[in-house]
Amino acid sequence: MADYHYIAIAESAGTAYLTLQREPLNILNIAMMEEINTALEAMNKGRDLRALVFNATGKAFSAGVDVSEHTADKVEQMIHTFHKMFLLLDTFQCPTVALVHGAALGGGCELACFCDMVLASSKARFGQPEISVGVFPPVAAAAFPGYGYLKSVYELLLLGQVISADQAKEIELVNRVFPPKEFDQGCQDFIRKLTAHSGAILRLCKRTIKAGLGKPFAEALDIAENLYLKDMMSTKDAHEGLDAFLNKRQPKWMDE
Repeated sequence: MADYHYIAIAESAGTAYLTLQREPLNILNIAMMEEINTALEAMNKGRDLRALVFNATGKAFSAGVDVSEHTADKVEQMIHTFHKMFLLLDTFQCPTVALVHGAALGGGCELACFCDMVLASSKARFGQPEISVGVFPPVAAAAFPGYGYLKSVYELLLLGQVISADQAKEIELVNRVFPPKEFDQGCQDFIRKLTAHSGAILRLCKRTIKAGLGKPFAEALDIAENLYLKDMMSTKDAHEGLDAFLNKRQPKWMDE
């Protein structure tokens, strides 16, 4: 495991936790993003994870990318390093979950909402304020229209507004919103329910969802059928789960 300065990595029961810890606001500078990329590359190589969870210490999930690195001499390195995080996440095999307790702004909002699922405290805030300093958020512009309501995405990006967790849920950028006192327990319960399932089937289900995105139904269904019959039914866990159900017992997942 690499020696990290701006992040921490932990693993428990098949779940990896990547914690942002550049307090107080977890501003994403090039060095921090390079650490995230190194960690993502390592975790996605031959790892049988059931979930990857992003969380953060400090007051914010992340208040965005370091503005001082948007200068002409650094912007190209910054944007390539930043975008590499999302290219790595886009190919990540297991489900990804972001836990957002405070502000998720700019690149921090993009990082949180790019995850497969987002759990938020009701105190959390989401926003893409880049337009107010004369730039736009490329990841949000490329990805967010596929997540929720297009007109709301236009409003979020073009007005540069900051919205509440409940508003983010309304436009389908967030899955669940918990009261602050229930946030930690709510997140633990959600992750426990997610990771109670077979890691092999979780990864295959995610692969099937992503493979069918944007395709006509018949083509997406054909992809799903092939993955179901050729890949899923060749796993030990598919047979274990069906046998457990028929024999009224708890399955014992082998994650293969």
